[in-house]
Amino acid sequence: MDGTVDGFRYGAVTPVAAYLMACLGGALGLRCIVRSLLDAQSWKTGWLALGAASIGCGIWTMHFIAMIGFHVEETRVRYDAATTVLSLVVAVVVVGVGVFIVGHRGTSAVTLAVAGAVTGLGVAGMHYLGMAALRLNGEIGYDPAGVALSVLIAVGAATAALWSAVTLRGFLMSLGASLVMGVAVSGMHYTGMAAVSVHVHDTTGGTWAGESPTSLLLPMLLGPVVFLLLAGVVVMFDPLLVLGERASSPRPGAPAARAAARRRPSWRTTASSTPER
Repeated sequence: MDGTVDGFRYGAVTPVAAYLMACLGGALGLRCIVRSLLDAQSWKTGWLALGAASIGCGIWTMHFIAMIGFHVEETRVRYDAATTVLSLVVAVVVVGVGVFIVGHRGTSAVTLAVAGAVTGLGVAGMHYLGMAALRLNGEIGYDPAGVALSVLIAVGAATAALWSAVTLRGFLMSLGASLVMGVAVSGMHYTGMAAVSVHVHDTTGGTWAGESPTSLLLPMLLGPVVFLLLAGVVVMFDPLLVLGERASSPRPGAPAARAAARRRPSWRTTASSTPER
């Protein structure tokens, strides 16, 4: 029989918390990408890796915080730990590929399109691999149109996020981009969840799945959340990001002015070197 699926068991608590985590991961990731572009000689690879891990962890925590609210009335739900961890690894690695493409290959339209597609597929891959970690007394089905739409949203959101990282350098601009990215990633998640249907096997009492999903998800979410908070401290106290783009490069014409000043003789030297008549 068809199961009764509810994605908002705890009301607005899980969607709002999930959205905030997506925004936090996106904001940190975008700022790290900006940091790598401001000073290409200063730990570029490290900043890109930190940005990829921040975006990946933000998306992963968003997904599983939202999944805490996922409920099937006819059967309890649990998660396979190995597949859940694998979805986090996939999110960080595939998002990292897209971030490094932008960081090392430039910011042309073709580069952004390729990087956005890779990153978006990583987001979608994380989502559906996370769904594959579900264990319940039934079978999960998907509406193909809903799945395709969720993948397109993921690719579009990733491309827009990377474009904003290389175009909008200011802090407020990056913050606004991260809020939009949070909406897009959360929208991708709930679009994918709207495509879900569950065919429940015949049961008596619906106790097959055992323990509550929060007993696994909450401890696993702790690590990525702590990582995001530590990454936030690193980003907040980096001088170049605090002072802004102007601190990374001298004012236009300043080197030329200083060189001209060095070449220009002082009036004392000129006066003393002029022969008296």
